[in-house]
Amino acid sequence: MTRRIITRQANNQGALTRAAVIGLATTLAACAVPAPQPAAPAPVAIPYTSAGLERVLGQNAGALTRLFGQPDADVREGPARKLQFVGPICVLDAYLYPKGSDEPRVTYLDAREPDGSTIDRASCVAALIRRDGGK
Repeated sequence: MTRRIITRQANNQGALTRAAVIGLATTLAACAVPAPQPAAPAPVAIPYTSAGLERVLGQNAGALTRLFGQPDADVREGPARKLQFVGPICVLDAYLYPKGSDEPRVTYLDAREPDGSTIDRASCVAALIRRDGGK
């Protein structure tokens, strides 16, 4: 009978040791850090410069019409005005604002491809100027 008690105690200790090892392994697995995922590449920002825009920035609506032809859209909101010129390569939005009592002049340009993707503003201006006589 003594031998049975010793065997049972040994079996119980073995079971406890196995339970402790399994519990420890489970705890450590929960603390594991997942492998880092590669980051998606960031979109490339097109630098905002005024290089190549000298023929447009600071011009009034008449000068833009002479340069590009009749605008495809002419939107007025209070003293501000937006002229839009559309070509096969791009769409150019010219924003004109008055300074004091002066005539509104281009202070900002926005350009995009016809599908809405980004295009360099100077490239768009050049493409629109090269159109046959503007429009």
